Amino acid sequence: MTVPRRTIIEPFKVKIVEPLPRLERAERERCLAEAGNNLFLIPARDVIFDFLTDSGTTAMSAAQWAAMMIADESYAGSRSFERLEAVIRKVTGLPHVIPTHQGRAAERLLFSLLVKPGTLVPSNNHFDTTRANIEQLGGEALDLVCAEAKDTRSQAPFKGNLDVERLDEVCRRERARIPLGMITITNNTGGGQPVSLANLRAVAEVYRRHGIPFVIDACRFAENSWFIREREAEHAGRPVREIAREIFDLADGCLVSAKKDGMVNIGGFIALREAAWVPHLRALLILTEGFPTYGGMAARDMEALAVGLEEVLDEEYLAYRAAVARYVADGLERAGLPTVQPPGGHAVYVDAGALLPHIPPEQFPGQALACALYLTEGIRSCEVGSVMFGKTDPQGRFQPAAKELVRLAFPRRVYTQAHMDRVLEAAAEVAADRERLRGLRIEHEPPFLRHFTARFVPA
Repeated sequence: MTVPRRTIIEPFKVKIVEPLPRLERAERERCLAEAGNNLFLIPARDVIFDFLTDSGTTAMSAAQWAAMMIADESYAGSRSFERLEAVIRKVTGLPHVIPTHQGRAAERLLFSLLVKPGTLVPSNNHFDTTRANIEQLGGEALDLVCAEAKDTRSQAPFKGNLDVERLDEVCRRERARIPLGMITITNNTGGGQPVSLANLRAVAEVYRRHGIPFVIDACRFAENSWFIREREAEHAGRPVREIAREIFDLADGCLVSAKKDGMVNIGGFIALREAAWVPHLRALLILTEGFPTYGGMAARDMEALAVGLEEVLDEEYLAYRAAVARYVADGLERAGLPTVQPPGGHAVYVDAGALLPHIPPEQFPGQALACALYLTEGIRSCEVGSVMFGKTDPQGRFQPAAKELVRLAFPRRVYTQAHMDRVLEAAAEVAADRERLRGLRIEHEPPFLRHFTARFVPA
């Protein structure tokens, strides 16, 4: 009799290895103090488990490394760009491709063309650089995520959905202020939650009815497509590649940081259906990024990206990717750390506000938890709460973020289950000692994106 196999294994073999750093707690205490309690400022050599971000931290495949060897580094008319352009057109169906060195460069180019003081850009949730690029130009980044997203414990399958009724109301009331409409897949700010295809269709219809161009922030398009396949009954078992193509077919264009589902360490692009914006975008590209056939990327990176965009649609890989997040989330729950449910694909989000109710939002419970994880086992995570999204109103009053989360983002094809087990052991230690954790206050912060370089001291 054949015994069914239920364990989802890593669908790859390790080809090149890198030793993990080992630091004693006293060394980690010194590192954290020198970094001003900001994990972004800790050197990578002093981090054991690096879950700060899944962006640009992918382990590339043998096929990607092989492709890099045939790169055409010509300044203009590179064959490597032609290969990348062909793959992007195949995956998205969008004919006009503008390469950039990463996602925020794509944001800056597009928003420089469209966003002016007083304009309004709706989405489910804008992530940090998207919001900052809009606000830096004098625009307003409006979040319209669905009501289910507010409940971190709800098992609603698509908590990244955009509230269609509110969107329609905003578009009706503010049409003259809206140069483009967006949606982010998956919804990173809201816990890595996916958006259903039904919601994407409805959002596209609203934007179309109001004559608003629809641009998708699609850096995790493959993971979102996988969750549609797994959680949306209408699309059960449907090929992921087919779902992804339908998503892009709904839009007028997309912005992509290729450092996520592009499976590479650097790169990005804009892809558009119509040519109207293209001449101006290419002029800006030449001014700040490079010639339109490389856009700030080396040809070898374009070759790796062309392969990565194909590899990321492998369904065995996507099943494994989602299983990692589920495994870690389940382990954290058993250890007493509440997580955003259901788990997304690229990360697990711990609800630091619920874990540490004795630390008020103005003392940044997420940052306190992230520091504790580092001190315990050299785990680098990312606060997604009032450090990242909190504000001060014109009257000087603190406005906290909607949630106080800590994100453990998993680099693609890097860590094994044994690594995750060690992380779960450390997290259990932190949870058991949570009453002793204390809050922080900001000692220094920059005017934009403060979470990258702010420094903290104990409150």
